[in-house]
Amino acid sequence: MLSKAKLVAAGWALAALASTPALAQQADQITVVATGSAQRIDQTGQPITVLTAADLSRLQGPDITRALEQVPGLTLSRNGGPGAFTGVRLRGSDSEQVLVLIDGVRAEDVSAPGAGFDFGTLTTGGIERIDVLRGSNSVVWGSAALGGVIAIQTRELNGYEASAEGGSRGSFAGEAAAGLAKDRYALSLTGGYTTTDGVSAAAVGTEPDGFRQWRLGGKARLELVPGLSFVANARYADTLTDIDGYPAPDYTFADTPEYQITRQLSGRAGLRYEGAWLTLNTGFALSDTKRDYYDPTFGTAPSYGYRGRSERADLTGRAKLPANFALDFGADSERTRYSGTFDARQTARQTSGHAMLGWYTDKASLAAGLRYDDHSRFGNATTLGANGTVKLTQALRLRASYGEGFKAPTLFQLLSDYGNTALRPERSRSYDAGLEYRSKTVTAAVTVFRRDSRNLIAYVSCFGQSDGICTNRPFGTYDNVGKARADGMEAELTLKPVPAFTVRSLYTYTRARDLGTGNDLARRPRHALTLSGDWETPLAHLAIGADLRLISMSFDNAANTARLPGGAVATIRASLPVHDRFTLFARVENVFDNRIPTAAGYGAVGRGAFAGLRVRY
Repeated sequence: MLSKAKLVAAGWALAALASTPALAQQADQITVVATGSAQRIDQTGQPITVLTAADLSRLQGPDITRALEQVPGLTLSRNGGPGAFTGVRLRGSDSEQVLVLIDGVRAEDVSAPGAGFDFGTLTTGGIERIDVLRGSNSVVWGSAALGGVIAIQTRELNGYEASAEGGSRGSFAGEAAAGLAKDRYALSLTGGYTTTDGVSAAAVGTEPDGFRQWRLGGKARLELVPGLSFVANARYADTLTDIDGYPAPDYTFADTPEYQITRQLSGRAGLRYEGAWLTLNTGFALSDTKRDYYDPTFGTAPSYGYRGRSERADLTGRAKLPANFALDFGADSERTRYSGTFDARQTARQTSGHAMLGWYTDKASLAAGLRYDDHSRFGNATTLGANGTVKLTQALRLRASYGEGFKAPTLFQLLSDYGNTALRPERSRSYDAGLEYRSKTVTAAVTVFRRDSRNLIAYVSCFGQSDGICTNRPFGTYDNVGKARADGMEAELTLKPVPAFTVRSLYTYTRARDLGTGNDLARRPRHALTLSGDWETPLAHLAIGADLRLISMSFDNAANTARLPGGAVATIRASLPVHDRFTLFARVENVFDNRIPTAAGYGAVGRGAFAGLRVRY
């Protein structure tokens, strides 16, 4: 039986009731990314993958992208080594079209041109669970959820744990966490530091461009009266990333001493009520990002910088209705602002409301909903969504979903020196259907999907033009210029012939193309395959594992004239418990030293060896 403390924790954000990896999750595992409220995964028709703390521990290391590559339909691009800007795509979407939540707080950088989230600033330290929903879902989550939603939950801990590892390229990663969790209250604190000399950001460079980050986080809950609790969380990260630029006299991409400092602060505080038929969750969330760029060639002061902030008040809830029906609902109001060294402060407000009615049973479930958003700068948007699932046999389940998405134009796109106040939101329609089979030794799934997008916003050069949209825009502006389609197939297979041995495979075929030109969208490989195996040997519980990631070639530009090579990257890893509280671990990344760039002109990481110690109590 689960204790009351564990059940309470499971009801928040992304409650974890199991610790099995990816597709092999238990049927009654709980997620919130489907409806905004706690919902069993097998009662939603939407495709959701869960990575747990056990997965992150098994895969080892601070680089979160190695874990995300265990998700079907997910690809990424990185401008250099660890810590460099890293964009994550779902089913061929832009990286800015994936909504990222950290403990329920929208983590996008509203000062960035596309307002996306940089996964180069996020490590695995302190993470309890990652839920990934693939496909448009703006009905529940609003703007930016065109490609999908990645929801990250940090740990609520009872005890303490710490880890430290070091290895190639002067790398070190240290993490520590401590907490107290009881039925009526809990408090957890986490902290970490990561550093590496890295590799040259410029592929032609020889000077390594490093990365360092220190971070702090915390979570708290307190039961005020039975059923009503105060909940809060906070995260702060300070990241320094070396970057390269375009030095004189050639002004081509090459080694420079430039670097970037990014400071991220986010948090949320509120109340949660859990009754017999009604659950309510309300709070206030803050997300603040400061980015400054330095060039020591010209002194110690920042050359330029940006500031972005989001302040959001929200209410979500679920009402249980007769005959297995439930109504999920929510409303929120968000104020965003940004400014830059060369841009005056600009603000916008967005107010939203949504409702989703569902019928949920063990045999079949069906849900449908709508959302209305009103934006102070562009107007309003309405989105719809529906999904369903039916159990065909005890082991076989059919699921399907339809979702609409929208992404509001960013403040930079609307109001900067390059802005266009006539921009409309990007829109999408997403369809998928799949079959899942689950037994004690085999878990398998196949999903087909399609997403049509319109009103895509892109930068338009005004070189040689001075009229029309280019009036008073000598360098360029933004406009709704694109239509795109992404379709394909995802296949997942997990085999566990004996308890000590597990093999996993994930394959995705994605064709993402511009409907105007017929060209492939940039940096979207059509084929991506991940193979993974783990064996706990009879020798003192020594665990041995290996991962292989293969991607096909892709193009780096819209004209499809610059090719990015595909290839394979392999990792081997091992862990050995030396005590019931101590574990030694080690791994070799990129065993065959295949340096595969995911952005043209940027460097890629080669072979590296790492070892460390983990302590848990």
